[in-house]
Amino acid sequence: MKIYTKQGDKGQTQLIGKRVSKTDPRVEAYGTVDELNSFIGSACAELEKTSMKKLLHELHEIQHELFDLGGDMADVSGKNKWKLTEKSVQRLEEQIDHHWDQAPEIRTFILPGGEPGAAQLHVCRTVARRAERLTAAASTEEPFPPQALPYLNRLSDYFFAAARAVNSDAGREDVLYARGSQVFSTDKE
Repeated sequence: MKIYTKQGDKGQTQLIGKRVSKTDPRVEAYGTVDELNSFIGSACAELEKTSMKKLLHELHEIQHELFDLGGDMADVSGKNKWKLTEKSVQRLEEQIDHHWDQAPEIRTFILPGGEPGAAQLHVCRTVARRAERLTAAASTEEPFPPQALPYLNRLSDYFFAAARAVNSDAGREDVLYARGSQVFSTDKE
């Protein structure tokens, strides 16, 4: 079997249900989800060098869900059941809370960086935000998977919390943004 089909040589691609331009907003959105999945793979390669095996398991689960989401986003047929569910969003919220509790309290913005794995997770965070924006734009055209936007929104928060947990686990402080003022308040105030 050959990997190339030559079907896309004229700038078109096949969704599940119709053929569209490769610049279609839906294709841009699920292409960015695919890009995010690749960046997660890069983060996993860095994190394999750490003791954070539970985080690696979570990231692999997210990769599978992103693959499902890409398939959901490519389906305009209306005939298939969405694979990504609200349960995935709820699980992310629980994981965000767990990772957030692993890192020290912050009151200012932080800069991406610290441990290599944490820096890679910050890249994932920014790509997840872009995927969310592109998905929001594409979802105005046709029906979209209902959990796509909530999932991508939580996912960027997940990467932020996980990056901070990686730095904390390594005994490394987050890189604080020094030119700003306090932006986060606590319940203690």
